[in-house]
Parts: sequence; C-alpha cells; structure tokens
Amino acid sequence: MDNGSGVGVLDKAALVLAALEAGPATLAGLVAGTGLARPTAHRLAVALEHHRLVARDMQGRFVLGPRLAELSAAAGEDRLLAAAGPVLARLRDITGESAQLWRRQGEHRVCVAAAERPSGLRDTIPVGSQLTMNAGSAAQILLAWEDPERMHRGLQNAAFSATALSGIRRRGWSQSVGEREQGVASVSAPVRSPGGKVIAAVSVSGPLERLSRQPGRMHAPAVLAAADRLSESLRRAAAD
Repeated sequence: MDNGSGVGVLDKAALVLAALEAGPATLAGLVAGTGLARPTAHRLAVALEHHRLVARDMQGRFVLGPRLAELSAAAGEDRLLAAAGPVLARLRDITGESAQLWRRQGEHRVCVAAAERPSGLRDTIPVGSQLTMNAGSAAQILLAWEDPERMHRGLQNAAFSATALSGIRRRGWSQSVGEREQGVASVSAPVRSPGGKVIAAVSVSGPLERLSRQPGRMHAPAVLAAADRLSESLRRAAAD
C-alpha cells in the first residue's frame, strides 16, 4: 500500500471501498481486509452507507453501493457525448433522416445529442428536450433492459406492452409508428456501457411518408451499427 494522502479518514474510507471491490464482506471480513480496528471499520462502513457508496446485501453484508455506479455513468457521459457527434452525423448521412441520442433521467428521456437533416421537415426534438418514457422507440429501448420492478412501473401508462419489450430484447432494436406523435416514425437501438448495461438509445426519426409503417426494415441495420460504434468507443475509453 502507498503512504496515503495525508487525510487519514479518507485513506481509511478508501481502504474499505477497496476491500469491498473483492465482493460482499461482513464486518469481520472488513476488519481482516483493511487492517482497521473493528470500531473504525464499522463507523466508516456505516458512514459510507449513509452516502450510498456502501450498501448491504440480503445477508446484511457490506457491498459497494449504487452511488458508485451513478458516478461511473456520469464519468462516462463526456466520453459518450464526444463520440456521439460523428456517429450521429454519419447515421444521418446514411439514412437521410435526423438522428438522436437519448438518455433516461428519472421518469423522462432527454435528447443529449442530435444530427439534424440539413433541409426539409424539422420533426426532431432540440438537444436538451425532455420527452415521456411512455411512448416512442427510444423509450422502448431505455425500458426494455431495466430490472423487472422498474420495467413494470414503466409499463403502467405506456403505449407499448411487455410482449413488445420482450421482442425488442430478442432482436436488439425497436420501432414506433405514430406512437409518440402522429405522422412520425422512428427506429432505435441500445448503447451499452463497458459492463453491458443499456445507458442510452440511438434513434433516427422522420415522417411516416419516408420511413413507412415498417421503418425498421429500412433503417435498423444502420441504427444498430451506430449504437455498436458508440458502445465500442466507450469500451475503448474504459480500457485506456
């Protein structure tokens, strides 16, 4: 171990988190893994639990907490947005339709990047806009791989069904026709973190006259390729 930062309590908290990296630990396991005195290990683990950096499993053992995953996702945001510009521009050029990148925030989805068609009908949403999670192909993607409880809640007022989400998980992409807005169709595919979690959706959208009532037949391969390129760029960044 190094000599520490000179801030003792932080160094000890870092020891607790490092010990939990190996998996769940009882208090005795934490003491053994960190070399800290039992009262100190307990006090730090409980304090870290208060900040959601540590949590407890079903057996009451200490585990790494959900806040770490949230911070990791936030750290990945810049990498995702940096990679999104050229990927969305290429997707727009290949399909001739506007392309977007969506992230989930609470009960909404937010357009975090977009590449507009240079001319014609401007039927997409400006960057920063919030839309409901109840309709649209991007909402389907952002809900399809959620844990069962969150998926069940999301389906309660949705324009799509659990059966539809099951089909999306099987084929890896989604489409919507007039689901969110009459006369507009879209196709979406998932962007995954290096750990495999769906963290965003790539979409193309446009008028029904161009995309037809089966927009996936036309554009799913290009949308899937764009989503895969973004997922790969996140994997490469994480490996550096």
